[in-house]
Amino acid sequence: MTYSLVICSYNYGHLAAHAIESALSQSLLFDRIYFVDDGAGDCTHLSAIYPEVEFILREKNLGIVANFQDMLNQVQTDYVMFLGADNWLRSDALYMLSQYKQDIITYDIMVTGELKNEMARLYPHSTNQYNGDIQWSRKDQHHGSILYRVSKAREVGGYEKHRPDGVRTDEDNALWDKMLKSGATVKYVNSEFLYYRRHRENFNKY
Repeated sequence: MTYSLVICSYNYGHLAAHAIESALSQSLLFDRIYFVDDGAGDCTHLSAIYPEVEFILREKNLGIVANFQDMLNQVQTDYVMFLGADNWLRSDALYMLSQYKQDIITYDIMVTGELKNEMARLYPHSTNQYNGDIQWSRKDQHHGSILYRVSKAREVGGYEKHRPDGVRTDEDNALWDKMLKSGATVKYVNSEFLYYRRHRENFNKY
């Protein structure tokens, strides 16, 4: 099996190197790593530093759904994972997740950053304090960095807006729902492989 990682950024140029380093430090390397600056223009310096990464520097902002859908159409591997450029992966993430061949592999999250305690207030029944950070259980639940089978996601139409009210996009929820309805198989791994940085700039969404 082959695996792609798509790192997405909008105004996260000052944080993005951490995400890239976590991708390049995997004990099992991704076959392809893409980095998308969705029109902010603050990541142009990174392409010279990381020649192993395929950079896409958009002139105009596509927005989350169109950007993700475009990248889903571009990847040529069996599986793909999307990662916000303000977050990072544990070094054994791909090695551990690649042991499973279901259509969707979901796992837990470690929430860190200045606003991490917001998540405990929002999700009191699925979070726990752990060494100063917040463990967030995603048992049988979606999140933005699930690992999933590219062909299955394309079969159901990929990303789209989940909520019509415009308050939140929830594009990953929409993809999850459609894949489940189509009969996608799911594996939940009870371990935190993603470090989710909760901070004041999160509302950029990437």
